[in-house]
Amino acid sequence: MLDERCGRGGAIVKSRWWCLLPALIAAVLGWGGVAHAGDRDVCQLGNLKVRKVTAKLDFDYHDRIYAQVISKLTVSVSAKEWTLAKDLARSEKSAKYQTAMGCLLRGDEKGPRNREWRFRYPVVSVRGDVVTVDYEATAWIEKNNPFLLGPWRIDVDEKGESWSVFLRPPKALGNIKWNEVEVKLDGLEAHNFFPPVTSADSVRLVWSEPEPFDVRVDVEPPWQRSFNVGEWWWSWGWAGVASWWVFTAAVSLVAVHYASRAQPSVPSVPSVPSWPPERKGLARVVRLWAVLSVAVALTLRLLILDPPESDRPSWRSLVTIALGLALVLVARPWCGVPSSSTSQQTGTEESADAERARRRQVWAVTVTASAVAAFGILLVVALRFFRLAEEVTPGRPQATSGVIGLALLALVTLWLWLAAMAAWAWRFAREGDLAQSWRREGKPKQSWSARWAKAPVGWTLAVGALLGVASAALLASFWWTRERNWGRVYWLTDQFGTARDRARIDFLRQFAYSGLTWVCAYAWLLTGIALLALLQVRVNTRRAQSDGKDEGTSLGPAGADLLLTVVVFALAVGLRQVEFAGSNVLFGFWFLMMIASLYAVVTVGRRFSVLGRTGGKNFCVRRLGTRRRRHVLLMKAHEYRNLHHKLYSLDRGRVEGDLTREELERKLDGLQKWLFDGWGGEGRPPAQISVLDTALSWGPGRDWWDNAQRAARLAFGFGFPASVALVWLSYLRDSPTQMATFQSLVGLPEIVAKCLAWQVAWTGAGLALGALWRMLPGRRSPVRALSLTAAYAIPVCVGALVTQITDTELGYVFLHVALMLLVLTLTSIWMDMETFTEERRFWPSRVGLLLSVYQLRGLSTQVAYLAAQLAIVVGVWRSLAGMESRPK
Repeated sequence: MLDERCGRGGAIVKSRWWCLLPALIAAVLGWGGVAHAGDRDVCQLGNLKVRKVTAKLDFDYHDRIYAQVISKLTVSVSAKEWTLAKDLARSEKSAKYQTAMGCLLRGDEKGPRNREWRFRYPVVSVRGDVVTVDYEATAWIEKNNPFLLGPWRIDVDEKGESWSVFLRPPKALGNIKWNEVEVKLDGLEAHNFFPPVTSADSVRLVWSEPEPFDVRVDVEPPWQRSFNVGEWWWSWGWAGVASWWVFTAAVSLVAVHYASRAQPSVPSVPSVPSWPPERKGLARVVRLWAVLSVAVALTLRLLILDPPESDRPSWRSLVTIALGLALVLVARPWCGVPSSSTSQQTGTEESADAERARRRQVWAVTVTASAVAAFGILLVVALRFFRLAEEVTPGRPQATSGVIGLALLALVTLWLWLAAMAAWAWRFAREGDLAQSWRREGKPKQSWSARWAKAPVGWTLAVGALLGVASAALLASFWWTRERNWGRVYWLTDQFGTARDRARIDFLRQFAYSGLTWVCAYAWLLTGIALLALLQVRVNTRRAQSDGKDEGTSLGPAGADLLLTVVVFALAVGLRQVEFAGSNVLFGFWFLMMIASLYAVVTVGRRFSVLGRTGGKNFCVRRLGTRRRRHVLLMKAHEYRNLHHKLYSLDRGRVEGDLTREELERKLDGLQKWLFDGWGGEGRPPAQISVLDTALSWGPGRDWWDNAQRAARLAFGFGFPASVALVWLSYLRDSPTQMATFQSLVGLPEIVAKCLAWQVAWTGAGLALGALWRMLPGRRSPVRALSLTAAYAIPVCVGALVTQITDTELGYVFLHVALMLLVLTLTSIWMDMETFTEERRFWPSRVGLLLSVYQLRGLSTQVAYLAAQLAIVVGVWRSLAGMESRPK
């Protein structure tokens, strides 16, 4: 028929080719239908036979900052009807497994699940021709936007005061009746639910064989779980962080102002000015940093914490680069007071050499930082105006240049800000002579300032290379953890598709912002270094003014020195406690609370300390004012221990020598009279204080700053095992904790940073213990450690009260307190041994010396006290490490 209408000849067919159009259209439509049917048949849902399906949703909101929701889905399918069921037992990384699991749990869902976390893959079990999948996932209600969790959808209203739970199963499970659906409320109030439940109590709601899309529950959370959901809570949290910066800057300014005006206490030279002229620059630099730190925090909030979503680098990139360069140049790390050991020349020649060295340092720093900043600006211009960034589109071969440009731009920005932090730290350390003050005495070494002055270009390039390695390591760490996080977010939906490629590109664009946010969170270390340098300068000034006439008769820091010591303690130690309070809102108040707590302990300690009860400073001048007098005191303390040992042996029938008990008591009474000879205090001198107590209370150092340095070094060493233990417990203790750590963007660098931060905490606590050694109460040193730990624990108890009111997690803070007490106790015992280090030659080991110092009976008490602390630490540790972790 077609041949008759269109003709039988070839010429006629060519002239009437349109006669074949209907056949061509039918063929194309048929091929498209077959292809579409093939696409639709990938999951073979028509053959899927579900034997059993149950779903559970569990709310866990007690002792948490945010309510946790746990979803458990169990599906049993027949392997005879659904051939893909066999692929569920394959490896989790195989394509067939992902296809089968995606068909069963995701269906046609393509979007990422950012809020859903899985701490293990679904458990697949095969029994005969039945394959069962147990799928468990969890999420946290921390924002007021809806999210998917397993087969559930959870909506949160704008104020967070109502949560709506819907059962929204995937396509494969949407057209069947479910065997059982359960919602465990755990005490939450359900003011509306549909359909009518089969069974219910105060804990859970249960439906038997419901239509899945009909299940709905409206939950009314308690105020503790609703007030921290929403944008306003995040704003308050940032306000709390800002308050910490403001309070820190304000306290630093007050301390600098007080330290600049107050004169170090030098009784023998009262008319000397408080600051030498060459040291006044440090106070100005600390003031400048206090102001800049607040400005930097505000800038980061405006420019970095809310990065733009543009496809090309914006003006924010230029601003961050310019700010990084400005911070480096404003720090002026080439400035500082040169050490007297840097040059043996005098007069004009010395000044000329110093000026030439300073110019070389200026050029080395300025040229290096400016070159890096100029390279960053060129990258911004190339990516923006030459449209290289627009070529960064998944699947395009031209994307390589754009990706490399974005990565280099992020590295340049991070390098500049790391260089700024290094420049400020170096300026503080150089002007405060910190590098020289912390080296061991008797081993003269050339200062780092002198080394840098001799080869500024080489040292600047070396430091710049180290900062480049650190920036690259952060990028590699962030990329690795982001890859793991992408595997979680795009699991079964878009493992290797364009969405994941786009997420990688967005990560490169925003790496500088996220990296800067993390790096600047540890900028509090700069404030601590600045105040420590200021304290060091004041001590050096006092020592120089005394000219050897006064070897340290003060009981401890007072006035400006005490304020600087307390603030350093609060910065190093107090910041560790804000992590459990439930919110960043308390950041600033926690800082002030730690300062007030230590001031209260010092105020009480002055009155009840051993040296305070002996008459205070007058007693120190009379009995301890010179090295010779202290040597005599140590000899008297040694005689006191020997007499007590003989008296102890005599009471137990072991006669040593010809001395009677009356003669021994007369000698002990003579030592007591010698100690308080010329007593000028009110009433009678305290009879219970001996020469041994006085020697132990004075400490091993010549002054309170020497004691502070010794104790800081000891606490650093004793605290290292505690730092490793805390980091392991917080980040590596079990599989859920490790997964949360390694899928967090800052997980890997945070492990190293937290370990170093805890080392700073132990060192700062040891510094305060040594500085306040003579002012803390207690005849034995472990009591002094307990007093300082009390200053650390008072805010913890207040925080525990806050957690009870807000029903948030307490964390590991009591373990922190126990470890702090243990570290300080070990430090104090070692300080006692160093006090009598002159007697070390008389004993075969330090243990023997310790036995003598504590007279065995006292040592048994100290050992029991230390054993009790170890028992507490071990008990808390076993309790925390043994229980199943609850991811935060």
